[in-house]
Amino acid sequence: MKFIHLGDLHIGKSIGEFSLIEDQKYILDQIVALAKERSADAVLISGDVYDRSLPTEAAVALLDDFISALAGSGIPTFIISGNHDSEGRLNYGSRLFAGQGIHIASIFDGTVANYTVEDAFGEVGIYLLPFVKASQVRHFFPDETIESYEDAVRVLIRHAEIDPARRNILLAHQFVTGESDPDIAGSEGASVQNVGTIEKIHWSAFGDFDYVALGHLHSPQRVGADRVRYAGSPLKYSLSEANSSKSVPVVTLREKGDLDVELVPLRPLRDLRHITGRLEQLLSAVTDPQDLLYVTLTDEEPINDAMGILQQYYPNTVKVDFRNSHTLELENYDLAEFSDTKTFDELISDFYQTMYGQEIPEEELRVMLDVAREAGVFHEAD
Repeated sequence: MKFIHLGDLHIGKSIGEFSLIEDQKYILDQIVALAKERSADAVLISGDVYDRSLPTEAAVALLDDFISALAGSGIPTFIISGNHDSEGRLNYGSRLFAGQGIHIASIFDGTVANYTVEDAFGEVGIYLLPFVKASQVRHFFPDETIESYEDAVRVLIRHAEIDPARRNILLAHQFVTGESDPDIAGSEGASVQNVGTIEKIHWSAFGDFDYVALGHLHSPQRVGADRVRYAGSPLKYSLSEANSSKSVPVVTLREKGDLDVELVPLRPLRDLRHITGRLEQLLSAVTDPQDLLYVTLTDEEPINDAMGILQQYYPNTVKVDFRNSHTLELENYDLAEFSDTKTFDELISDFYQTMYGQEIPEEELRVMLDVAREAGVFHEAD
């Protein structure tokens, strides 16, 4: 059996002010073509199908196009919800879709939905576990001891009565670890960076499965063993991913214990890059101007409207920051050391002096103070 493993599509996502709908359409068309080219027996989508619980019309339409293309090609598709998805919205129409080979498990009801498919080597069980929290599992199994996410998953797997003699595949959207934590990158990084042990699930919990198709982390990687894997997001969704490469796992499952994983590179419509240098240098050597760019300027002198200037050459510039002797000095500036002895406007003035090497204009200082006062950062007594 050959299948395509996907995760974290985040359909409808934007980076800054730039919509990625066309980028996502381009990459999903590429995945459909790959599934046809490799004669895939199934496509597995492991959660975070949408970027938000209330997806836009454009996002819903794009998912509809994608799964319709797979169904039209006779490729069964198995989908679970992730923490970004609305269970109800993703589940809408699922009974009708099942008749077209599109199987969706987005609402956790205390069971692990399962389907049986066959190939030349016999039956394969495909189990769908949407994103769950320990508290949800406790509700359905009040007599079980469930103190962590791992406890919850182990209880669910035990009650699923999986036959370990046959080949089994699991789709899950959780934070799974090996001997060390997996690589964290992308827009999901902030939500899992400080995950406590209660939310971590050791990969050994999935001993009954021949392949575990994970979603939740955006970096493609194995966890503990080749058979436990994050597909990663199909596109770069944040600055932390600028230097990464995206791929899609094409998994071949033969007789039990015989597994092969091929990572097929994906080509984006627009790359997401981070470029660094002086403004004059960057404008004199423009390459791939339509890419999504994070720009770090190293100019020592202040630049008015740096974003506006850059977007004349790189129209999809997402963010501009500075790294020079002033910012390096600021990084070593201990604000706490002075906050008790200086007024708020003195701190603002010092900051401006450090950044730009000159006194802050009176009008700009007044604006800063007005904004700070309105935001409740300080009061007149400060």
